Amino acid sequence: MRYLFVSDLHLEAQRPDITRAFLRFLHEQASQADALYILGDFFEVWLGDDNPDPLADQISAALLSLSQSGVPVFVMHGNRDFLIGRDFCRRSGCTLLPDPTLIDLRGERVLLMHGDSLCIDDIGYMRMRRWLRNPLSLFILRHLPLTARHRIGRKLRNESQTRTRYKALEITDVNQDEVLRVMRTHRVTTLIHGHTHRPAVHPLGLDGRKAQRIVLGDWDQAGWALEVDEQGYRLGSFELG
Repeated sequence: MRYLFVSDLHLEAQRPDITRAFLRFLHEQASQADALYILGDFFEVWLGDDNPDPLADQISAALLSLSQSGVPVFVMHGNRDFLIGRDFCRRSGCTLLPDPTLIDLRGERVLLMHGDSLCIDDIGYMRMRRWLRNPLSLFILRHLPLTARHRIGRKLRNESQTRTRYKALEITDVNQDEVLRVMRTHRVTTLIHGHTHRPAVHPLGLDGRKAQRIVLGDWDQAGWALEVDEQGYRLGSFELG
């Protein structure tokens, strides 16, 4: 039993080093796993499955090869790539997961999330998130001309970078009370998520039980992956080069 979890790769043409590292990760690590989970912000921006993109084609082909070799690949929406849809999944052989998702690991119920919905102290972001995830908004966005989606994508990216730059760190991190509430709701003692770019394993006390919140790292200065096997949970980084 060996499962791999990654998030926040933010793949884009401007960072070929991350693309090369991910393709190498698929060949050397994921090919030996029982499943690969990608928990959001896989791409820096995703304007829709109909957007012509050589990078997306390259990544889709690599994921399809992995899935056809017998390693299932699961993808969850992030706040950058929430327009990933059925066509991408068909081309890549991936299964799209809802956020949140419950899975069984080592006989334990484990909760998977992207993590942005836990950042409830960032009121402006949560307001925007509700609008972007509204089914009507998604329908409208998917049916806009690509030129309009490109403009909206640039605007959202610029606004996100500006907001994050000037907000206190505690505002852009998860709310601990919300973390515990969500874990109680889903009756889990392990939560795995990304989004915050603060990789760590946080021990928690949950109603008298030992619990943990595992935060996946972003692929920027290094690559990050969580490996789960019979021995337990191991979060580690590796060089991109």
